[in-house]
Amino acid sequence: MIVFMNLEAKSFYKSLCTIVGPIAAQNLISAAVSSVDVIMLGSVGQTAIAASSLANQITFILFMISTGLSSGLIMLSSQYWGKKDVESIKVLMGIALRISCSVGFIFGVLAFFCPTFLMGIFTNDQNLISVGSSYLKVASISFFCLSISQIFQSAFKSIERVKIVTILTLITLGLNVLLNSCFIYGFIGFPKLGIVGVGIATSISRVIEVVICLIYCKKQKDLHCGFSVIFKRNQLLFSDFVKFSMPAVGNELVWGAAFSMYSVILGHLGEDIVAANSVVGVIRNLATVVCFGMAYGGAIILGKQMGAGELEKAERNAARLAKVTILSGVLGGILVLCCRSFIPNIVKLSENASHCRDILMYITAYSIVGASINTVFICGIFRAGGDSKFGFIADVINMWGVSVPLGLLAAFVFKLPPLWVYFILYLDEFEKMPFVIVHYFKKKWLKNITREI
Repeated sequence: MIVFMNLEAKSFYKSLCTIVGPIAAQNLISAAVSSVDVIMLGSVGQTAIAASSLANQITFILFMISTGLSSGLIMLSSQYWGKKDVESIKVLMGIALRISCSVGFIFGVLAFFCPTFLMGIFTNDQNLISVGSSYLKVASISFFCLSISQIFQSAFKSIERVKIVTILTLITLGLNVLLNSCFIYGFIGFPKLGIVGVGIATSISRVIEVVICLIYCKKQKDLHCGFSVIFKRNQLLFSDFVKFSMPAVGNELVWGAAFSMYSVILGHLGEDIVAANSVVGVIRNLATVVCFGMAYGGAIILGKQMGAGELEKAERNAARLAKVTILSGVLGGILVLCCRSFIPNIVKLSENASHCRDILMYITAYSIVGASINTVFICGIFRAGGDSKFGFIADVINMWGVSVPLGLLAAFVFKLPPLWVYFILYLDEFEKMPFVIVHYFKKKWLKNITREI
């Protein structure tokens, strides 16, 4: 039995590395895109960095919705992939695309026609509103493109074609860096547009990303299809998609909206804390690429095993996934602390903003450990078996019932210093952790959710 378990463990870790490697690389490249924007905007000024950070909260909310829909798609498609039922995966893709494109279109229209209103949600600083609005208007087309590419890439992941997703993200980064250089600094004859140039570069990169997604999907043998899958329909699969993906969308949206509310609270406490949070947010994204990649990649492996009816094997591998993901979270926290020495040389901030940044990095280090624990269970293990409701309920209670009210009280009633407000807000991961661990041991998430179509 020990030999069998060792062989099983080796097989799981091998599969995990095969899938997680490209997903972690994709997350790293995505985080690098944000890093490039912040670093390049550093030459424009602190106001541009802060305005870009607040404007990107709109993108962040859209991304959370798309991530929820993508999670629902991966949740179901990875299990159908375990059964080798590709036709059902195509139908599920079409359902996800119809919903995602509708949401992306609405966000794009609002960003183009009402950018000042959207920026006003996050700050009352008129200078930040003006600068951020100019960015949102030109970046609006990227919202619709993001809603398309996210779904296609999730479908590729669910059938274990993760390398193409990494390649796509790498191309997007390369284009973004090149176009940022042209539009921010005015290289090779382009006009110097500052933060507006970042928005233009983002939109062009997203359009090309969608084109490549469509070309690859059309030529891919296992999932040979195009944008026409948007017209595929099946009432049973639609019901399943709504049942399993809507709580995931709600979970991501509730979490994303609460996270954006943190930015709203901080945005009313001054430009220094906003700029510091922008820089630290980039470091946080870089430090979590591996642990989040493990959580989401592991969900694909576990879902495939559950769909194939190997529930006991999936249970054992879930425990292995939890251990390695939490370990990577600890290493990520240590990485944040190691970054303190050289970050001041990359992005220049005011003296007070620099002080805030240094303290925020300590808070972020422990927060990452808590995030790795909750993410591997909620977004990895639970969702692999179709249990997306728990995360939704947990975040509604803990983030909106506890963290956001405490943050508002700390900032606007007790008028605590900005650093204390930040500390209180980022205790959220530890508030829900006990409930998450208890739910894991109940094993209600361990299910095969496929149908005979």
